[in-house]
Amino acid sequence: MVPELTVEQIEKLTDIVFLPTVAPQPCDVIFVFGGTYPGHWQKAIDAYHKGYGARVIVTGGVKPNAFKHPTWPDAQMPESEGIRAKLIEGGVEPDDIVVENRSRNTLENVLFAQEVVDFSTVCSMLFVGKSFCAGREYRTLTQNVPFPIRYIPFGFDAEYYGHFIPRHEWMRSTTGRDLVLGEYLKIRRYGRLGHVLPLKQEIDGIE
Repeated sequence: MVPELTVEQIEKLTDIVFLPTVAPQPCDVIFVFGGTYPGHWQKAIDAYHKGYGARVIVTGGVKPNAFKHPTWPDAQMPESEGIRAKLIEGGVEPDDIVVENRSRNTLENVLFAQEVVDFSTVCSMLFVGKSFCAGREYRTLTQNVPFPIRYIPFGFDAEYYGHFIPRHEWMRSTTGRDLVLGEYLKIRRYGRLGHVLPLKQEIDGIE
């Protein structure tokens, strides 16, 4: 059950879950978190053609029990392989794509990607995923990549049950409130476990 939220709590949730707004800019690589929503490849294609990164790292294996977007063609296809095919259709050069195809969650996306890419050569990274997952993705990268990298979010607004979940309107629907509060609770829990960068200060009144 989502409690009644104050204006201050909403503002803090927005900054933690979506991250503060940052303009996209050219980076060494584009990192695509695993998923089956078209936004995963559409935003990566957009970033590539706008010159925000010349190399694309695509992550994601098979998640048998995960919700699949209705347009996803094959439940047994690794997410990264499906995204890679769409990237090539969208004009991304195959030689510019690196694939990690075993991971089943955000933490594994980051850990397993380091087995196929030398992150010590990367100074800046544009990362692609759902906009309301940006905070957890950023904290996962920061906690688990042992090199100083500048991270720039480049997210997309995903649709759930007929509602998009954008930064400035998530609080207007029950679905948005459920998902955003759930992300905050994940960040708090995984931070306490050491899986993501812990919160410097938790939000008062949200248990």
